[in-house]
Amino acid sequence: MPMPPELEVRVVSRIAELLEQDWKSVFPQVLESYRFFKTLDESNLIQFSFFYVLVYDNGLPIGATSCFIMDFPIDIAAGSALKGFLGFVRKIIPRIFTIKAMICGLPMGQGRIGIIKDTERVMGAMQRTFERIAKEKKAPLMIFKDFNSSYDAMLKPLIREGYLRMESFPSTDMEVNFGSFEDYLKGLSPSSRENLRRNFKKIDGKVKIELAVKNKLEGEELAAVHALYLQTYNKQEMGLEKLTPDFFRRIAQNMPEETKFFLWKVEDKIAAFAFCLVSGDYFIDYYLGFDYAVAHRYFLYFMRFRGLLKWCIEHGIKTYEMGVTTYEPKKRLGFYFIRLYFYIKHRNKLINRFSGLLVHLLKPENFDAIFEHMDNAGSVRGA
Repeated sequence: MPMPPELEVRVVSRIAELLEQDWKSVFPQVLESYRFFKTLDESNLIQFSFFYVLVYDNGLPIGATSCFIMDFPIDIAAGSALKGFLGFVRKIIPRIFTIKAMICGLPMGQGRIGIIKDTERVMGAMQRTFERIAKEKKAPLMIFKDFNSSYDAMLKPLIREGYLRMESFPSTDMEVNFGSFEDYLKGLSPSSRENLRRNFKKIDGKVKIELAVKNKLEGEELAAVHALYLQTYNKQEMGLEKLTPDFFRRIAQNMPEETKFFLWKVEDKIAAFAFCLVSGDYFIDYYLGFDYAVAHRYFLYFMRFRGLLKWCIEHGIKTYEMGVTTYEPKKRLGFYFIRLYFYIKHRNKLINRFSGLLVHLLKPENFDAIFEHMDNAGSVRGA
């Protein structure tokens, strides 16, 4: 039998070098697609070098994915008991827990691969291209990052090629099937419901908190929102990306219909914000920021959540995605955990034999004790 013709694999460092229609014809229909990647390219995110892979068969696009290179902090999920010690060691040897990594996926959000036919053949071409770039860029660590269980069959061949599959930090979402916020409260546990009502009672009618929803930000508002974002970024224990003001500006230009900024003002000053993406009945609560001088006093985390959920109910949203971190309050608020997985391989075969040690270091339960009981929580999606 004649051999099938070779697939053409095109790799670019800026997605604008590819035709948008070619990309959209094969990549999953998600918010983090062509225009989102274009925003990343234009946002001066200096910690990443992006690559976009498009596979063609006889001139027709049949596969697409995104990749990036970064200095990966392998101690990102170290438990709090180790944080102080590791921080001390890092001061002496700054890069001791950092390794250059080639990563398939996104710095933020879930990893995705689009293949419309010949899955095994296309995936093989993508993997070879991925590993070639890693070698050219001298990235020892190779990661397929944050793929949900629907990719298990597609990515299973990676295990035969020496990759180790491990559980990552789950994403979270909520089915919005309530007629009102009061209906939502009725579905919570008694303790969670009463705690929320008690917090709202302390604030409602006593403090002037106003919510504004905008499609773009400029000038002083953009500067204020980015400053709040940095306050929250500097407090978090994990997170690969550090956004620039350009990201918030460019996303509104590239995705004007999908972009929403929610601004909460306390006594006429922006004290909290949410950057969200919306498409049809799907809502992603992507980034947040608080003025921590007043955030705890006015329960702004929960005031923010109430405002967003009310907006979702009023606008016919069916799924509210809230991403990673702060898992305990999300569990109490009724969010489901979505299992995600890493596939990791070191280019050095000898070192790769000991990659299980890295898996042990990066276990989610090292970051948050809630994962030790996640299987029994009754709130998990994905095997």
